[in-house]
Amino acid sequence: MSLQTVTERAPAFRAGQVAIVGRPNVGKSTLLNRVVGQKISITSRKPQTTRQHVTGIITRADAQIVFVDTPGYQTVHRSALNRLMNRSVAASLEGVDIIVWMIEALVCNAADRAVEKLLPAGVPVVLAINKIDRIGDKRLLLPFIAEMSARREFSSIVPLSAGRGTQVGELLDTLVPLLPRGPALYGEDEVTTMSERFLAAELVREKLFRLLGDELPYATTVEIEQFKLVRGVRRINAIILVASRTQKPIVIGRGGEKLKLIASQARQDMEALFGGKVYLEVWVKVRRGWTDSEAMLNRLGFE
Repeated sequence: MSLQTVTERAPAFRAGQVAIVGRPNVGKSTLLNRVVGQKISITSRKPQTTRQHVTGIITRADAQIVFVDTPGYQTVHRSALNRLMNRSVAASLEGVDIIVWMIEALVCNAADRAVEKLLPAGVPVVLAINKIDRIGDKRLLLPFIAEMSARREFSSIVPLSAGRGTQVGELLDTLVPLLPRGPALYGEDEVTTMSERFLAAELVREKLFRLLGDELPYATTVEIEQFKLVRGVRRINAIILVASRTQKPIVIGRGGEKLKLIASQARQDMEALFGGKVYLEVWVKVRRGWTDSEAMLNRLGFE
C-alpha cells in the first residue's frame, strides 16, 4: 500500500517522531521491539547494549509513529565511546515531536534524574513506568505516580510492562493525539530506517552480550567487513573487535566453540529478520584503544 493510500484512508492522519530515553537497562529496546513486532533493537541484561540510536516504525489506520530508541545515558564510564553515546541521546531529542521518558517502577535514582535534566522544554513528555509486572503490591504504584507527577508536568503517565506487553497499546493510544497532523513519513510496510548491514552487526553483538555474560570485555564491538546479496543469499563477513590479546580467547572459547555458537545464533536471527538465507563468517581481531578513538568510532558508524 502506498504512502498516498495510507494518508487518504484517514484525513486526520498523524505522523511524527518519538524519542525513547532513559538510563541503561530500563527497557527502551524491549519496548521498541514490542511495538514494532520484530527484533529491531538488540537487548540483554548488561548495560550499554544499545550504543547508537535505532528507529522503529509502526503504521496504524490513524497514525504513523517513528520511534527512536536511544542509548542509555552514561554517567559512569568516561571514554570517547561514552561521549558519543551521550551525544547521540542529546541529538535524538532535537526535532522530535514527543519524548517517552522511561523509568523503572518505584525507582527514580541519580541516573534517572540525569536523563530528566536533558528533557527539553516545549516538547510533550510521556512518562512510561516500566516493569510493573515485578511489583507485587500494585498499590505502591499510586504514591510513586503522585511523586513523579509532582516533579514536572507530563502529557501522560503510563505504567506498563514492555516485556509482557501490558498496557503498551495504551501507550500508543496516548501518543497518537500528541503527534502533528500530516501524511505518513514512510511506507506502510517499513519497520525501520536502519540498514541490513547495521542490523547484522547488532545481532552479532547481541550474541556476544548474551553468550559471554560477565566474561564479555567492555571494549568489544562488531564491524561488518563484507555484506553482499548473491542469488538471494546474504553473504556476510563480520569482525568482532576486542581491545587486547587476552580478550580474544574469551570470545573464541575452547576449540572455537563459543565463536561458533555466537555465529550460529546470530545467523538464525538474521535469517528470521531478513527473510532469506544467510551465509555468515565471523572472525575476532584485536584493535587496541578503539573506544577512545573518535576516528575509529566514526568508521564504525558512531557520530
